[in-house]
Amino acid sequence: MTTATAAGGPGTDAPAAVAARLTGVSHHFGETTRPPVLDGIDLTVAPGEFVCLLGASGCGKSTLLSLVAGLDKPTAGTVEVPTGRPALMFQEPALYPWLTAGENVELALRLRGVGRGERKAESVRLLDLVRLEGAHGKRVHELSGGMRQRVALARALAQEGDLLLMDEPFAALDAITRDVLHDELTRIWSDTGRAVLFVTHNVREAVRLGQRVVLLSSRPGRIAREWQIDIPQPRRIEDPDVSALSLEITEHLRNEIARHGH
Repeated sequence: MTTATAAGGPGTDAPAAVAARLTGVSHHFGETTRPPVLDGIDLTVAPGEFVCLLGASGCGKSTLLSLVAGLDKPTAGTVEVPTGRPALMFQEPALYPWLTAGENVELALRLRGVGRGERKAESVRLLDLVRLEGAHGKRVHELSGGMRQRVALARALAQEGDLLLMDEPFAALDAITRDVLHDELTRIWSDTGRAVLFVTHNVREAVRLGQRVVLLSSRPGRIAREWQIDIPQPRRIEDPDVSALSLEITEHLRNEIARHGH
């Protein structure tokens, strides 16, 4: 079962406790006389919620994520992350090739201030969590693309904060590896209780993962529509409910692209 709401419609009130809240957020690159990249964004992510941010390329998804991460400041509006500095995972693993898998994770722990004596044990635990048992001593060149993304996920989980920001982390992977990592991410999200804000342009991926899917329009990026999804996990792309919702959202995405001439 799903519930869809147009932007500003019923169901958009922010809960009292939040992992992140954007209020009236607009953002420009360069001169403010140019059209904004984002315009009037009101978005709340509840603690432990998995929200997928969907839209065409160039609609401002990654810009929104960078604002939540604190990498940039909005031109207008406010961004609140009461749960502490969020962890961030990119499309590319961005691992240090001269370090082992475990040392890449330990670096994040070191930056957190975790003592040397605790870092190795915690990095082993996190690599075990992402199903990389025994990979602690492997160099980056010894790891497949999927394994590198698992290390990147473990490193993100090593960072403080109860909010995980993910910017199309599986886009470069083959379909089978991506499907496996969808299962792993769903399991880890359930186990850790962290909130996730996941950027994608893949409708099926959004429906496969999210409790809520937020569709951004293009030029400027505005929240066009939202879907609450209560299809039980684990979900499969071929499940009738997942397929039907994917088709519905795809139609809305196509309409947004056509409307804005993207």
